[in-house]
Amino acid sequence: MRIVIDGAAIATVDAHGTEYASGHLVVADGVIESVGDGPAPEDLDAERRIDGRDCLITPGLVNTHHHLYQWASRGLAQDAILFDWLTALYPVWNGLDEEITLAAATAGLTRLAMTGATTCADHHYLFPADGGDQLGAVIAGAATVGLRLHAVRGSMDRGRSHGGLPPDRVVESTDDALAATETAIDRYHDTAPDARVRIAVGPCSPFSVSKELMTGAADLARRKGVRLHTHLAETVEEDQQCQAEYGCTPLEYAEQLGWLGDDVWLAHGIHFTDDAVRRLGATRTGIAHCPSSNARLGAGIARVADLRNAKAPVGLGADGAASNEDGGLGVEMRQAVYLARLHGGADAMSARDALRMATMGGAECLGRQDELGSLEPGKQADIAVWQLDALGQAGIADPVAALVLGPLPALRLLLVGGRTVVEDDECTGVSEVDVAHRLREASRRLLVRAEALR
Repeated sequence: MRIVIDGAAIATVDAHGTEYASGHLVVADGVIESVGDGPAPEDLDAERRIDGRDCLITPGLVNTHHHLYQWASRGLAQDAILFDWLTALYPVWNGLDEEITLAAATAGLTRLAMTGATTCADHHYLFPADGGDQLGAVIAGAATVGLRLHAVRGSMDRGRSHGGLPPDRVVESTDDALAATETAIDRYHDTAPDARVRIAVGPCSPFSVSKELMTGAADLARRKGVRLHTHLAETVEEDQQCQAEYGCTPLEYAEQLGWLGDDVWLAHGIHFTDDAVRRLGATRTGIAHCPSSNARLGAGIARVADLRNAKAPVGLGADGAASNEDGGLGVEMRQAVYLARLHGGADAMSARDALRMATMGGAECLGRQDELGSLEPGKQADIAVWQLDALGQAGIADPVAALVLGPLPALRLLLVGGRTVVEDDECTGVSEVDVAHRLREASRRLLVRAEALR
């Protein structure tokens, strides 16, 4: 099927930052066939033509860090720092089962789609003994909504009885975690350019995982040719604990265990020294920047401008909805600009910098820069068409500024591999009313189950 969009402003986010005030984009058989200035050729055969006037076309946004299951536990521990927040919420997540996780994942992915995301990296690290197929539930949710999923098969082997934060009920043995992760790779990981599901290896964090699991995970990922992901340097308390236990910073600890490289991206990455920033850039280790979640937990402001100047790939993440109740991705562009400027001044980050992080930066973190993240011929047709003629964007002459700095616009169209996922600001594959109903019921059931398990 060929789709032609004419007359729209276009931000390609290619290496040259090419933009068109009024251009065309052609999609054929799920990939971008052409993009350029002015109208598409009139004699071009197309099954669908779209008038793109008053619209901005961008690449689909790439969410580099999420915990979709957390959509069933929003609004809790509202005034807690990370460690206290985890202590409060781990007993709640004790109650996860397959049905609850499916409802939560579907809700979270629907919200992401409605805010321009076409790809989501979800870090799922909780596998209660009677929780059913947790990873399968997340993958099913992505198939229902129609987004690409990088399913990070997480793990924890350090429960409370071994000095960790999570209850022993939700942790696995080191061997079981590695075996289950390898099974997930063998079952789900797709290496094709148009892959809808890829698997990454993701021990949760240094304070919930043993050294053996961290090193074993790195060995497994590299043997299988998949990527590595974990939380790192999110809080001052994490740094203090790492210094007390291992005599080094979290980044130094990660490097000792083989966790730096261009096949690794780290969530949050707030508390880095100048030397750490240089080391991340030199090794091309990626960072998933989660501005709203970092602010919600009072964790700090990541040195995003410094990281990007050091040539470390930086993408945006919504993070779990229990620490970012909004749960959308498009809004994180404005949040990223604001936090960067609070840290480094009014010129620390531009609207276009934020759009690049949300698209190509995210694709680089996930190792998909050759397939996603920009509007170029031959790339996958993951495309967001934003409607800019409403009150919220009226009078802003620069369409990228209207998208990033104004209220998030409605979506005229969202395509994933050329398939329509959102049209006229409505999801095509799911009913938002039904998704909200199932989420409310799942949230209620989660709290009831968790209380029974206390």
